[in-house]
Amino acid sequence: MHTPTIFEDFLLILLVAVPAAMICLRLRLPHIVGFIFAGIAIGPYGLGLIRELAGIEILSEIGVMLLLFTIGLEFSLTRLREMKRLVLLGGALQVGLTTAVTATIFKAFGIDIGKAVFFGFLAALSSTAIVLKMWIERNEIESPHGRAGVAILLFQDIAVVFMLLAIPFLSGVGSASLLASAQKLIFAVLALGLAVAASYFFLPKLLYYIVKLRSPELFLLVIVLFLVGMSWLTSFFGLSFALGGFIAGVVLAETEYNHQVFAEVMPFRDVFNGLFFVSIGLLVSVSAFFSNAGSVLALILAIVVFKALIIWLVIRFLGLAQRIAVIAGLGMAQIGEFSFVLARAGQSSGLINETEYQVFLSASIGTMLLSPFLISAAPAIGFRLQSFLRDGAFGDIGNVEDESIHLTSSGGLSQHVIIVGYGLNGRNLARVLRVVGIPYVVLDLNADIVRRAKNNGEKINFADATRREVLLHAGIRDAWVLVLAMSDAAAARRTVKQARQLNPELHIIVRTRYVAEITELLDLGANEVIPEEFETSIEIFSRVLLRFGVSRSIIESQVERIRRQGYEMLRMTAPMVSKTLLEISPTIASTETLRIGNESPALGKALGELDLRGKTGATVIAIIRDGKTEVSPGAETRICEGDTLVILGSADDIERASELLLPTERGSDGFNP
Repeated sequence: MHTPTIFEDFLLILLVAVPAAMICLRLRLPHIVGFIFAGIAIGPYGLGLIRELAGIEILSEIGVMLLLFTIGLEFSLTRLREMKRLVLLGGALQVGLTTAVTATIFKAFGIDIGKAVFFGFLAALSSTAIVLKMWIERNEIESPHGRAGVAILLFQDIAVVFMLLAIPFLSGVGSASLLASAQKLIFAVLALGLAVAASYFFLPKLLYYIVKLRSPELFLLVIVLFLVGMSWLTSFFGLSFALGGFIAGVVLAETEYNHQVFAEVMPFRDVFNGLFFVSIGLLVSVSAFFSNAGSVLALILAIVVFKALIIWLVIRFLGLAQRIAVIAGLGMAQIGEFSFVLARAGQSSGLINETEYQVFLSASIGTMLLSPFLISAAPAIGFRLQSFLRDGAFGDIGNVEDESIHLTSSGGLSQHVIIVGYGLNGRNLARVLRVVGIPYVVLDLNADIVRRAKNNGEKINFADATRREVLLHAGIRDAWVLVLAMSDAAAARRTVKQARQLNPELHIIVRTRYVAEITELLDLGANEVIPEEFETSIEIFSRVLLRFGVSRSIIESQVERIRRQGYEMLRMTAPMVSKTLLEISPTIASTETLRIGNESPALGKALGELDLRGKTGATVIAIIRDGKTEVSPGAETRICEGDTLVILGSADDIERASELLLPTERGSDGFNP
C-alpha cells in the first residue's frame, strides 16, 4: 500500500521537531526556535529531506487559522474596557510609532511607500508566545511591566487582522486597482457582517441544543464546522483564510461556551502551530543568510534597539517608571510569530521578493534567539538605568500629614506604616489603618490608580519603592512596618534589601505569590513572607481537618507551627507533613464547641444523666444558650435544642463525647466552626 507523501513528511517533521524543541527548552530557549531550526535542517535549503512544501503549507495555514481563532476567543469587550488606556492608547502608540518610524527609514532609502509601510507592520509585532511564556515562568505576568506588556500585545494581536486586510491596498498598483480593492473589501465586509449577525443569533441556540444532547464529540464537530465554514467564507470573498478563524472566535467569545471551546481546540492549535513554525524553517535558506550576513546582523540590531526604544517611550508616556519601561521594552523587542504570517501574505501579494523574505526570516529568528537573554537581563538593566537617570523620585508627600500622624522634629512621618502597592491587599490594609488611626503612606507606580485614589483623599503617592531616595523620603528610618503588597518579585527583593539596610529595626512583611520565593526574601531581610498559594493551602487543610473532627486548637497549633518554621514543612514531601500531624499527642488538652441539633440523642437530658466525664473523660465547662453563657453548669442542667456546649478534653475525649452528643451522621449541625 502506498503511503501518501504528506503523511511521510508529517512523520519526519515530528521526529525532528520534538528533539529540537526539547534541546531548546533545555537551553532555556523558546520551543518556537526549535521548530524553526528543525525546518531549516530538513528543508530544501538544508538536508533536502522535504522538498514538496504544498501539503505542509496547507497544514500550517490551519495552524494560523486556529491561532487567530483562539485569539478571537480571548477577545473580550469586558477585558478591553478594564485595560482600555493601556490597550487602546499604549498599543495604538506602539504599533503606530513603530510602523511610522520603520516606514520613514525605508522610504528614505528609496523604498516604495506601500512596501515601506508593510515593513513597518512586520516590525511592529512582538512574539506573544515567547514574551508571555518567559514572564509567566519568571512570575512577572502580574507585575507592572507584565500588565503593560500584555495590554500592548493584545492590541498587536487585534491589529494583525487589519494589517492582513491592508495588504491588498499596499500591493495595489495605481488608483484603479486601489478603487477595485476598496469596492471588493466593502462588499466582503458587508457580506461577512450579515454572516456574523446571523451567527450571533443562531449559534448560541444551536450550541444550547447540542449541549443538551451531552455529546462532546458532536459539540466539537459543530465548533469545527463553524470555524472552517467562517474561514471558507472569508476566503471566498477574497480575504484571508485565517481572518475567518478570528471572526469565528470573536462570535464564540460572547457565548457561555467559550471556555469549553478553548479547551477543546487548544491541543489541535498547538500541534498545527508547531507545523507552522516548522514550515517557516523549511523556507529559510542558509546560503542566503551567509550571503546577506551583514544585512541580517544590522537588521537584528536595528529591530531590537529601535523597537525597545519605542516601547520604552510609550510606557514612559503612559506614566510608568523608567525601570518598568526598560523591562517592557527589552522584553518585547523581538519580531512576533504573526509577522511570519504577514510576511508570507506579503510575499504572495508581491510586496517583497525572495531575497527580502530570506533576510527578514533570518533577522526575525535572530531576535527570537536574543529574547530569553534580553528578558533575563532586563530587570538589572532597568534598575541601573533608573539609578543613573535618577528616575522614580518620590512624589508629593504633603497630603499624608494630618492630625493623626506623629511628626518628628524634622517634620517627617514617625512610627508609621509604609504600604507599597495599592491593589486589593494594599487598599484593605490602608482602610483598616485609617479606621484605627495608625499613620501610613502608600506608594504605587500606577499613575491612574494614584490619581483616582488621591482624588478620593487617600494618602498615596506615585513613587518607585525600589529607590533608596524614595524610601528615605517616605520616612523609612522612622517607620515601624513596611508592607510590600506588590506583584513584582524583582522589585520586592530589591525593596526588602534597601529597606533593611536603611532601617535594621524595621518590621518587613511581604506578600508574594509562590512559596519558592520565601527563602530569598527572608535572607534579604524580610520578617514575614506571606505567599498566596501557602495561605490557600492552609485554608484547605484546615477545613479538611475540621470536617474530620480534629480539634480546632490542634489545627491552629499545626498552622502556627508551619508559619513559625518559615513554611519549610510545605516544601517537604507529603509523608513528612502527615508524620507531623501524627506526632501531635492525642492527650493534649483542648477545647471544642458542639452545637446541639434537633436530632441529638442528648436532647432533653441532664448533664448528670449523661455523665460525659465518666464515659468519655471530657467535661462541659460552659453552655451558650440564647446568646448567654453559663459557666460550669450543674449536673441538673438539661440540654436544649440550639445549645452550644464548650467541652474541655483531649482530642480522643472530645471525639467520644461527640459520638454521645451528636447524631451518627454528622451534618451541618455537628461542629460549629
